[in-house]
Amino acid sequence: MADPNFFTPSRQLTIGDIAEFTGAKLRDAELASRMVGRLASLADSDPDALVFLAGKKNAGNLANLKAAGVLCTEDLQGSIPPGIAVLLTRNPHRDFSAVGRMLFPASAHPVPWLGESGISKSASIHPTAEIESGATIEAGAVIGKGVAIGAGTVISATAVVGAFCQIGRDSFVAPGVSIQYAFIGNRVYLHPGVRIGQDGFGFVPGARGIEKVPQLGRVIIQDDVEIGANTAVDRGALADTIIGEGTKIDNLVQIGHNVRIGRHCLIAAQCGISGSVTIGDMTMLGGGVGLADHLTIGSNVQIAAASGVMNDIPDGEKWGGLPARPFKQWFREVAALRSIGQPKREKSSDE
Repeated sequence: MADPNFFTPSRQLTIGDIAEFTGAKLRDAELASRMVGRLASLADSDPDALVFLAGKKNAGNLANLKAAGVLCTEDLQGSIPPGIAVLLTRNPHRDFSAVGRMLFPASAHPVPWLGESGISKSASIHPTAEIESGATIEAGAVIGKGVAIGAGTVISATAVVGAFCQIGRDSFVAPGVSIQYAFIGNRVYLHPGVRIGQDGFGFVPGARGIEKVPQLGRVIIQDDVEIGANTAVDRGALADTIIGEGTKIDNLVQIGHNVRIGRHCLIAAQCGISGSVTIGDMTMLGGGVGLADHLTIGSNVQIAAASGVMNDIPDGEKWGGLPARPFKQWFREVAALRSIGQPKREKSSDE
């Protein structure tokens, strides 16, 4: 449930408004004027709530459901108790999310943490920095020499933007973020504790022990990227580390130097991507995936959670396991191991 202290609805909605906005078909037009006061889960709904129902496994125990309306597919409409407005749609979760973004825009588009606008007198800004009108720099933020920041971008309290970095328009940099040696596009969201552009993990044996390899590259983050809390993106050694447009990265992900991630990828929490890995477009990594260095992962690839990848993966394939291999092979091997562990059936005296 949305706490009104944190998320205030942007407007009042009726069931009819929701049907018009989402394109869902309202089964009973007489319920179009019913008001919707909040969004809720099936388990936490009440008579003024909008909920969604997706999948037959969630349609079993709805006899006591109380809600203003339900977004659901046609095959599940019979599960909805009488008196509740039924909104028929092919994708209930997507439409429910769209209503949520409209009703609570601050939940999907970050706003200044301190509620400030403009440039705070308590921010530390180098005189050579170029900040477009409409940007917000909160108290305690530090902006270095030669930095450029676009209109509509928010640099939150305690964030640090190093010398000569560039950040586009309508981006958001949360508290505790550090950025150096980086060019960042428009509508990029960096959540608390993100680290951009620090040294890559480059060392060689030397006469006095382990010696550092200079890291001379940059980080390039294209438009519409979102990076979760406490994720680290190392700058390149000689080439650049690049994250393609529209890619979404979860919390606690490590992205090594010279990594190139394509467009519209999804990378779940605790993944580790070693140096010089290339990942194609529209690829998905489950939580805890590890990629060895210098691999090429194709486009439209899916890798199961907790997999360890040690080989290149062609376009369009699904891999899993440790070490990772194609799904069919992985499943056969798991089935074989299970059969080995099963106790053997003893023959009866009649056999």
